[in-house]
Amino acid sequence: MSAFAGQVALVTGASRGIGAATAQALAAQGAHVVLTGRDTKALEAVEQAIFDAGGAATIAPVDLTDADGIARLANAIAERWGVLDILVHSAAILPQLTPVADIDQVSFTRAITANVLASQALIARFDPLLKKSKDARVVYLTTSVATAARAYWGAYASSKAAAEVLFDCYGQEVRNISKIRVAIVDPGATRTAMRAKAYPGEDPKTVKAPEVVAARLVDLIGEQFASPHRERVNQSS
Repeated sequence: MSAFAGQVALVTGASRGIGAATAQALAAQGAHVVLTGRDTKALEAVEQAIFDAGGAATIAPVDLTDADGIARLANAIAERWGVLDILVHSAAILPQLTPVADIDQVSFTRAITANVLASQALIARFDPLLKKSKDARVVYLTTSVATAARAYWGAYASSKAAAEVLFDCYGQEVRNISKIRVAIVDPGATRTAMRAKAYPGEDPKTVKAPEVVAARLVDLIGEQFASPHRERVNQSS
């Protein structure tokens, strides 16, 4: 039996990396996956891969810095399915790594908008649909620098830390009044475009593939866990 047959999943950042791998893994387990991201052609490629594997998916190109775009996406899902069972929020922007004193305000504002404000907007817009699910799961992908400060990572780390707190609070707020369960997951070192940007000299073969993280996320979504749940995906996971 497919673990998520009949369920609707939304994956942000689904055009590549962990988001794309997770979307394909969820579809392989029977979920109808709504793929969102900014790169339409990349989303179409992921959608086609899901179709080729016998799964179901719908692309919904959205720039998460556009609050109206998130609202339109929520309305579209509400009209078509009336419920959201799974939300995996993997999208994020990595601003330039630089000393705090040298942070560019324009790029920092964009990171705050994409990483923090969009996270709150997703929660606000999809909370009603998640509450209609019989067993909703929300997974937020964080980073180790959100809780362990590191020089030159201030802009990214602070934006991810703020979003992490939002999901933690949300998990506490809904755990006793709904079936929604929230997991905050640090994927650890993973072979992604963002990782390559941050560590340009690193051999990508020395870190795990996105599919390793995706497999763990799909397993976790199928588990019964106390909310909010926290974990890190290790190389051997």
